[in-house]
Amino acid sequence: MKNIVLSLAAALCICASAAAQQVAPFKDGDRAVFLGNSITDGGHYHSYIWLYYMTRFPYMDVRVMNAGIGGETAGDMYKRLDGDVLSKRPTVLTVTFGMNDTGYMEYNGDNAEEFGQKRYRECYDNFKMMEKRLQSLDGVRVVMLGGSPYDETAQIENTPLRGKNAVMDRVVGFQKQSAEANGWEFVDFSAPMVEIGQRVQARQPSFSLSMGDRIHPDNDGHMVMAYLYLKAQGFAGKEVADMQIDAAGAKVIKASNCEITNIRRNNREIAFDYLADALPYPLDTVAHGMGAKRSQARATELVPFTEEMNREMLTVKGLKGDYTLYIDGERIGTWSAKELGAGINLAQQNTPQYRQAMEVMYLNEYRWEIERNFRDYAWIQYDFFQNKGLLDANDAHAVQVLDSEKGKNIWLQIHRENYAKLMHPHVREARAQEMELLVRTIYEINKPQKRQIVLRRN
Repeated sequence: MKNIVLSLAAALCICASAAAQQVAPFKDGDRAVFLGNSITDGGHYHSYIWLYYMTRFPYMDVRVMNAGIGGETAGDMYKRLDGDVLSKRPTVLTVTFGMNDTGYMEYNGDNAEEFGQKRYRECYDNFKMMEKRLQSLDGVRVVMLGGSPYDETAQIENTPLRGKNAVMDRVVGFQKQSAEANGWEFVDFSAPMVEIGQRVQARQPSFSLSMGDRIHPDNDGHMVMAYLYLKAQGFAGKEVADMQIDAAGAKVIKASNCEITNIRRNNREIAFDYLADALPYPLDTVAHGMGAKRSQARATELVPFTEEMNREMLTVKGLKGDYTLYIDGERIGTWSAKELGAGINLAQQNTPQYRQAMEVMYLNEYRWEIERNFRDYAWIQYDFFQNKGLLDANDAHAVQVLDSEKGKNIWLQIHRENYAKLMHPHVREARAQEMELLVRTIYEINKPQKRQIVLRRN
């Protein structure tokens, strides 16, 4: 518990700068597309951001889309900008790159500084081509994103590439400059994540926000990224709901983002009806993804997400003794009058509304899995077939070319089966419909329900 408190205190300090990075929240009807490399392609931060909107704004129709492809640089992204990214019809486009642009093993060679400067210049020149295309967009709000860092400081078996992250910081610098020059928005993941890593490593040297390769954030790292993005959108301090009741007078003191009706009281209990405007944010306790070791929920040990963005508060003043809380007839827990007077956070309890939110979370995870299949298909198209003049050919000749080279490329071997299915238009359409059905179901079941709250004296 002491370590958790220290982590949260540190996070409160490092996130102060993020509060100044204002990014407009998504609005009803927005189509938010996240363009990036493997950290976006195989990662969850955009999915966690969408889950926040699914639960916090249940009557708003927002779509969040993954446009990442593993291994790519800014130049690779520029080549597929129209066909793969803008074809998704974004109203908001978040752009991040830098990990692959800055190179790898040469940092431990004899000419590391020269290599870093060369890769930086290539990245800058590639982005300037992309920048021109982004400047021409009409009706698309661009958000430049300083991506997650390369972890040079964790004491793990993977030998660090000394100096790589310094070059990545230079990339973040010109991303921010471009945002300022073009009137775009900017969010920085790099500096806050570096500081989180170093603060935890001060007492746990082997800690890394990555999954051990120093590159790809684990689930908790992706939730930290989602937190930073949502904080930049101004959601710190926005509660799920805030219920405050005067037990002696059987009256409402405060009902923020919710409605409280039908208050009644007798000698043993106080009860009322509660209808919130939002659901609590569900945090997955299972590690998902290849190589993942830590769950999304572990992020609450690193950043004050619960304290800032996931408070469903029940405060009842004027009680004496201990009381058991029931919601819809289900026992939730027992608290003292002092604890209830100070307020308890229902978002941290196994309530009916939290389980409702968990259904949304699981459906969103299924949606994410299907979307990942489409991203693997996009890799085949844009990072293999496009260079062969076979973009979207999807015919027998394309398969022959793929098979003739899959022995030379492990990723072609890995994605071969997925491509063999999705190369067929009806298969793609069926999978897209399946994903749309999941989204429609989410937007049907994410509406808060009226709950019966009872506090009964023990």
